[in-house]
Amino acid sequence: MTRKRKEIILEKVKITDFAAEGKSVAKLDGQVIFIQKAVPEDVADLRVMKKKSNFMEAKVERFHEYSSLRATPFCQHFGDCGGCQWQNLQYEHQIRFKQQQVIDNLKRIGKVELPDIQPILGSKQIKYYRNKLNFTFSSKRWLTEAEIRTEEFITEEVGLGFYAPQRFDKVLDLKECHLQAEPSNSIRLALRKFAVDNQLTFFDLMLHKGLLRSLIIRITSIKEIMVIVQFYDNNTSQIQMIMEFLKNQFPEITSLYYVVNQKANDTYQDQEMVLYMGKPYIIEEMEDLKFQISPKSFFQTNSYQAVELYKKVREFADLKGDEVVYDLYTGTGSIACFVAKYAKQVIGIEYVPEAIEDAIINAQINQINNTTFYAGDIADLLNEDFLMQHPRPDVIITDPPRAGMHQDVVEMLLRIAAPKIVYVSCNPATQARDLALMNEKYKVTVVQPVDMFPHTQHVENIVVLELR
Repeated sequence: MTRKRKEIILEKVKITDFAAEGKSVAKLDGQVIFIQKAVPEDVADLRVMKKKSNFMEAKVERFHEYSSLRATPFCQHFGDCGGCQWQNLQYEHQIRFKQQQVIDNLKRIGKVELPDIQPILGSKQIKYYRNKLNFTFSSKRWLTEAEIRTEEFITEEVGLGFYAPQRFDKVLDLKECHLQAEPSNSIRLALRKFAVDNQLTFFDLMLHKGLLRSLIIRITSIKEIMVIVQFYDNNTSQIQMIMEFLKNQFPEITSLYYVVNQKANDTYQDQEMVLYMGKPYIIEEMEDLKFQISPKSFFQTNSYQAVELYKKVREFADLKGDEVVYDLYTGTGSIACFVAKYAKQVIGIEYVPEAIEDAIINAQINQINNTTFYAGDIADLLNEDFLMQHPRPDVIITDPPRAGMHQDVVEMLLRIAAPKIVYVSCNPATQARDLALMNEKYKVTVVQPVDMFPHTQHVENIVVLELR
C-alpha cells in the first residue's frame, strides 16, 4: 500500500525576484520557493510540487494579483517551450533584473572590490535576433498540458523543435518561433511536412534509431543562409530526396550541408560535413568588416548586438596603436579583426581548428595583416615556450565558453601579468569565480553588462581588469 502525499497549497504568496532557469522566487517563513511562469510582484496561490529541507518548488494554482511588470507573451508556445521564458516580463524590467544578476554574482561569488556598474546595454532588436538555431527531430514529441487535458485523440507523435524544459528525451513540436527571421520557420515547417508526407522516420532519442536527427539553420544579417541537416541512418536515397527537396524548395539557401552522425550525442564537430549545394560558408557583415562562417565555426548568435559588444571591448581595450594584444578563445577572429587596426599586433588562440581557418581567412578578406592565429587547447598552448616565441601582451582579451577559463589559463594569465585584461563572459557566475582567483594581482575597473538574448535570463558581461 502506498501513502498518498499530502497536497500543500500556499495561499496569496508574493513573488519577489527571479532565479536561474527562468524561475521566479518567493520566500515564506524563511524558506525559498522556486516558481515557474510567474514574475516579481505577482501574488498567487502556489501548489508545492517538491519540498526539501531548505527550498520548495511550486507551480501557480491561481493568481490573485498580476504584477505591473507583466507583458503579454507573443508566442503560442510560451510556457511550454524552454526558450524565451521572460516573454511575460516587459523588456525594460528584463534588463533591470539582468543587471542585478551580474551584480549579485560578482558580489556573492567573486567577493572582489567593484567600481560603479555601467548601465546594461539593452538590445534594440528583441525578436528575430538569433543567427543560428538548432532544431531536433523526435519520433515521440512532448505533449503539452493543454493537449493532455483535451479529449481529442492525438494521432501524430513526431515533432521538430526544441527539447522540452528539463527533458533530454522529448521535443516540443514548434508551429512558430520568433527567435530567427524568415525563412527559418518556413524551412523547418516545410521539411517537417515533407518528411511526414513521405513517411521518413524521425530520430528516436531513447533507442537511437531513425533517419532525421537535427536541423541547423544559420541566417546572417545580410540574409546569407546556411542549412545543415543531420541524419542518423545512412540511407543514401532518402538523404538525397531530402536534400533535393530543400535545394529546389528554397533556392535562396546559400550553403546546404548534411552530416551523418551515428554517435550517442548530437555534436558534429568531429563528423564529416558534406556540402550538397552552394558555398562552403556564409558571410556576416559588422561595421566595415566581413566574416566568413563555416558549418563548424562558433559565431556570436546575435549579430546585431555582437557589434555593440565588440565596440565596447574595443573601447575598453583603449588601444593607441603600439600594443600587442592576445585574443583568447578567438573563434572566427571577430574580436581580433575589430581591434586589429588599433593595435600593433593581435595574436588569437582558439581550440576549434575550423574556426581558426575562418579567422585567418577573415583577416585576409578584410586586408588585415597584423594578426596571427593558432589552433589548440589554450590551457596547453599558452605556456612559457609560447611566450618565448612571441612578444608579451600589453592587453589580453578573453571570451571563454560558459564554463569560464580553465584554472591553468588563469594561472598563466597571472604569470604573464599583462597591464590590462578585458574579460567577456556569457556566464557571470564563472566569470566571478575567475575574478576571485585573479584578485591578488588585478583590480576590476569596469563592469559592463550587455543583453545578447532578450526574453531569456542569460546575460553577457564585460569586465576590465588592471594590474595592481
